[in-house]
Amino acid sequence: MIVNDPATLAEVTALFARYEAALVGNDVATLDALFWQNARVIRYGIAENLHGAAEILAFRTARPPQGLARRLARTTITTFGTDFATASTLFLRDSAPGRVGRQMQSWARLDEGWRVVAAHVSMIDTPPAIAEIGTGIPGAGKEQDAP
Repeated sequence: MIVNDPATLAEVTALFARYEAALVGNDVATLDALFWQNARVIRYGIAENLHGAAEILAFRTARPPQGLARRLARTTITTFGTDFATASTLFLRDSAPGRVGRQMQSWARLDEGWRVVAAHVSMIDTPPAIAEIGTGIPGAGKEQDAP
C-alpha cells in the first residue's frame, strides 16, 4: 500500500483547507457537502454525539455562527492508498484559554467524491507534554512551527 501518494495527499489537503474555511466561516452548505450523506456517518463533538447526516446538519444549522475562529497546529494528513485518509489537528480558540482542541477526520473517496465519513472533536486542558514540546499554538508552550 502506498502511504501519502503525492496526488492523493494534495487532494485531501485541499479538501481539509476547504473544510476549515467553511467551518470558521459557518458555511453550512459546504460543511454538509463535505460529509458523507448517510445514516452511518458519525461526528462526535465537544458536547454532542451525532449519528447520521441529518443529525450533523441539524447541529450545524442550529449552532451560533460566532466564536468559530481558531488557530491550527500540528496538522497531519495521511493517505492510505488512493481512497482513504486521516486528517488530525490541534486547535486553539481565544474563547478557551488554557485548553487545546483536537480534531480527527476519516476521509474516504466514495462514488460522489471525497467525504468525511467519521469525525471526532474534543477539548482538554493543555497538557504539560504539549507545553513542553511546543505546539505552534501561541500561548500553549514553546513557539515553533508545526512539524
